[in-house]
Amino acid sequence: MSVEHAQVQRTDFDQVMVPNYAPAGFIPVRGAGSRVWDQSGRELVDFAGGIAVNVLGHAHPALVGALTEQANKLWHVSNVFTNEPALRLAKKLVDATFAERAFFCNSGAEANEAAFKLARRVSHDLYGPEKYEIIAAVNSFHGRTLFTVNVGGQSKYSDGFGPKITGITHVAYNDLDALKAAVSDKTCAVVLEPVQGESGVIPADLAYLQGARQLCDEHKALLVFDEVQTGMGRSGQLFAYMHYGVIPDILTSAKSLGGGFPIAAMMTTEALAKHLTVGTHGTTYGGNPLACAVAEAVIDIVNTPQTLAGVVAKRALFQTRLEQIGQKYDLFTQVRGLGLLIGCVLTDAWKGKAKDIFNAAEKEGVMVLQAGPDVVRFAPSLVVTEEDINEGLDRFERAVAKLTQA
Repeated sequence: MSVEHAQVQRTDFDQVMVPNYAPAGFIPVRGAGSRVWDQSGRELVDFAGGIAVNVLGHAHPALVGALTEQANKLWHVSNVFTNEPALRLAKKLVDATFAERAFFCNSGAEANEAAFKLARRVSHDLYGPEKYEIIAAVNSFHGRTLFTVNVGGQSKYSDGFGPKITGITHVAYNDLDALKAAVSDKTCAVVLEPVQGESGVIPADLAYLQGARQLCDEHKALLVFDEVQTGMGRSGQLFAYMHYGVIPDILTSAKSLGGGFPIAAMMTTEALAKHLTVGTHGTTYGGNPLACAVAEAVIDIVNTPQTLAGVVAKRALFQTRLEQIGQKYDLFTQVRGLGLLIGCVLTDAWKGKAKDIFNAAEKEGVMVLQAGPDVVRFAPSLVVTEEDINEGLDRFERAVAKLTQA
């Protein structure tokens, strides 16, 4: 049974939506795998993945099946009750990671909010109210709530919303000496992205994360890894901390966790989790059966040797071709990142032009991302086919060639 919908177009956005976004000029209406079609029927190759969300592409049969099956059973019961999909998903996450306990919510910001609240609560309970300071990295991104945007190290996102949340310090990323100088006995948590995503796809040095772990141990602080963008197979391991072999106290996951359905998780140990006693934190929709059923299907596919090995192989295809394009057009100084989170750093000649490249790519039928004005970012499906990789990068090269001639 199809329902007749009123016709809408891109210009309607400017009439009815709050203007905090500036969406592209076309409206995607359908996706299959790594291809997307817009209202006019034009087909694009999707290397943006909904900003590292569509980990299994669009309309993956296993996810459609899981959602449809659950939709016919139970949508919502609230946390007055538990539900089977939430328990199955939590078991799978616990079995696959360092964590012993999971808390489900709806977005990366909410997972980080829970992580930061937990860190402060643990220190408050164990060491008293003076130990509440959080250290994060300059140019980090941890969400848009008032707490998470203040922990994030980009003042352009946190300015203009009244007094800042106190007790938060920002130090240069990948600078262990700066971190050492900032940590004290008042520090309750050090918060890091194993790969800084929004600020340019910058992977942490191994020694940096190892040093952070050691500093936290010495100062009785908690190490929090924000794996909202790096988690669920994107690095070639289920979570990026496994790639480094550095184990956090608290881990946050979202984006790819639901493969496009909104869900997030904050994961930690039993000893720390017990500080969030009944009533200390909550969420109406968190852990709802629909989201958890989909996320369970995601982890069943992603956390397999074939999928994870595929990420590494596909990364190599992207790397080789992007480096060739970079050299041919004097476009990139470096192709960096982990797995299928790829950042291409623009040369001086192209500095500030990531948006121009994004627009030119779209005109040639390929969707890419920026990570700031100087980095072109790719975050495709982990199961993108070799054919789609080649076709998408052909289109990307055509876009670059046209820009060069312009």
